[in-house]
Amino acid sequence: MNIKQELEPGSLEGQLTRFWELSGQKIRLITDQHNDAKGSPVFTVNGGYTTRGWTEWTEGFRIGNSILQYDATNEADFLKIGEEETVECMASHVSHVGVHDHGFNNISTYGNLRRLMLEGRIKHDQGKLEFYELALKVSGAVQANRWTSHQDGGFIHSFNGPHSLFVDTIRSCRILSLSHRLGHVLMGEGDKPINLLGRMVEHARSTARYSIYYGEGRDCYDVRGRTAHEALFNTTDGAFRCPNSQQGFSGFTTWTRGLAWAMLGFAEELEFLKTCPDVELAPLGGREEIECFMQKAAQATCDFYLENSASDGIPYWDTGAPNLHKLGDDYLSLPADPFNPHEPVDSSAAAIACQGLVRLGRYLGGGDGDRYTQAGLTVLRTLLDEPYLSSDPEHQGLLLHSVYHRPNGWDHIPAGQTIPCGESSMWGDYHVREAALLVQRLAREEPYLTFFGCLPA
Repeated sequence: MNIKQELEPGSLEGQLTRFWELSGQKIRLITDQHNDAKGSPVFTVNGGYTTRGWTEWTEGFRIGNSILQYDATNEADFLKIGEEETVECMASHVSHVGVHDHGFNNISTYGNLRRLMLEGRIKHDQGKLEFYELALKVSGAVQANRWTSHQDGGFIHSFNGPHSLFVDTIRSCRILSLSHRLGHVLMGEGDKPINLLGRMVEHARSTARYSIYYGEGRDCYDVRGRTAHEALFNTTDGAFRCPNSQQGFSGFTTWTRGLAWAMLGFAEELEFLKTCPDVELAPLGGREEIECFMQKAAQATCDFYLENSASDGIPYWDTGAPNLHKLGDDYLSLPADPFNPHEPVDSSAAAIACQGLVRLGRYLGGGDGDRYTQAGLTVLRTLLDEPYLSSDPEHQGLLLHSVYHRPNGWDHIPAGQTIPCGESSMWGDYHVREAALLVQRLAREEPYLTFFGCLPA
């Protein structure tokens, strides 16, 4: 990747103005045209959002998009959409025991609304404030209850079952951090209180140990920073068995959206740990040990991303995809080509990753920190322009060239093309908005955007 060293957050202000104009148009288009009775919009086919009703894991992103739009532009009609639809649509997601997506759905809605109220951006309403707080508390406890113990600790298991640790969940488990800080605990069998911060840390430790590779010790055969989408465990004795992948090419290649989830998830939790007193962290391994393994994981994954993305910062969907060699020996030294005939790019991975890079950069500060920050800005600059930013007034998606599930063949291949391209996903659209809002706030010296901004000061 070719990092633009001269970039600062203010360098993107012009692009951001156009971005939010297009963003508002897309939200209104979906609001007017999508039939909610058919389920939550997930990805586009020929420019129109369609559904895949299995976990409805994108509902919070759909509603959260309106809240972010209000945050960025102060357009009150978007706040009205976000408030009303959070009440109407999100209750089932708070109590959903069958998914690992609580930190996606409920922070994007209840969390963002509570944050805006605490920032004074929404009129104070004590009843609503407590309503949002209760939702976050319960959501964190429900998420933490999806627990599998193994020989070295435990993890929040995926919807595949108790044997399955997904790398994705490192970002979703931030809901445990919020619930804990709001004073909540998970009550287990025999009225046993279970520390939610402890479960977040233990899940993060398992992810760092089994989903990320470091090219040393047990991983000496592997490449530093590579991630596995899924880690499999023997649920009888708790032993780790092997890496696997659901949405990537294989357990021994890197599905780049999973890589991006790790980049952002660890960077965010490092930011959160700064707010935790030492006395809270001491029984969990202590600040030094916890921050050490999280920073190691964050830097390894971010470095891998920089080494394995195209020159403009956009990754192909999997770094081991079988036809990448057909792009030529120098394909990473060139801008990514979303219209190539061999392997698709994944702009949604880039949208998630650029935020992780900026956050890690700000966390580290100094030389290394500046490098990560400017890398994140480089990626975002690419996403805020064609061919990734959708300016077609008929296309409901905002960020083009997203990939959902290549192995299952869920992604639309347009006529005349041999690979998926030209389509959007709800998580890609949400995360490019979130990254844009983060950078806009940095440029304007407004309050720094965090998931824990919904906590009292």
